Amino acid sequence: MTINLKSVITSGLVAGIIISISAITMVPVVGNEMNTVLANRGLPPLSNLDMVYFCFVSLIYGISLVFLYAALKPQFKSKMKTVIITSFIVWILANVIGNVANVVYGFMPMKLTVIGIIWGLMEFLLATLVASRLYERSQKKNKQ
Repeated sequence: MTINLKSVITSGLVAGIIISISAITMVPVVGNEMNTVLANRGLPPLSNLDMVYFCFVSLIYGISLVFLYAALKPQFKSKMKTVIITSFIVWILANVIGNVANVVYGFMPMKLTVIGIIWGLMEFLLATLVASRLYERSQKKNKQ
């Protein structure tokens, strides 16, 4: 089994962009709730620099999704099964654990956290599905 790192990175960046766009589209869904939570904690609203950071993290998540997909694909054979398992693993590690911790600490309200966790799973599934197709296409080109 060889993993094509160039394909992982390029497909992963696409996945990261999908995650970033998805996260940005979530803002109208939750409205000003995040700003209200931050204000209640004596914190300022998210800045543009904060958003740049989150976009960078999304790119890292995207690359991680594709790398894990490439590593797991030979084990599961089925592309969809690999996409689902990969998305679920990264979602748990990157989204669920930290968000649940924020609820346990009393920092975030349950409703906002549940929306974010469910939204995160959907965006990871979509990003992994699209990026896995790009990765597989790239692998086929390299074999020719």
